[in-house]
Amino acid sequence: MTALTSVNFAANGSALTMSDALLFDTDVLIEYLRGREAAAKFFDAHQSRYWYVSTITIAELYAGVRPNEEEALRNFLALFEEVELDATVARRAGLYRNRHTRTHGTGLADAVVAASAETVGATLLTFNERHYPMIDDLIVPWSR
Repeated sequence: MTALTSVNFAANGSALTMSDALLFDTDVLIEYLRGREAAAKFFDAHQSRYWYVSTITIAELYAGVRPNEEEALRNFLALFEEVELDATVARRAGLYRNRHTRTHGTGLADAVVAASAETVGATLLTFNERHYPMIDDLIVPWSR
């Protein structure tokens, strides 16, 4: 796996169709943490973009961390700007869940991730398209 030592966070003017800001869903981060080559390539190719993570994603990652991996996880997450669960995100997430849980299985964590991406104007990176019908700016970053 390629080491990520520093992230510039400046837009590089790439012609990609995603915004300069990327919000990573938990499943995408897990792929990187598991050492998947496709994930490492994607992260390397997008180091010059703004990287965001929702605080609910941080909680999900820590829920599955082994004690000997906590420091590595903390260092990895330091590469991201955190989108906190404030009242704006909470209201938006609640409405998303209300509108999409029955039709798309959108749970509260997914609704918070979606609201976080919308709040900062970021492209949402996820493998779980079904749970995010409310997001127009969504990309599945690579094939698994």
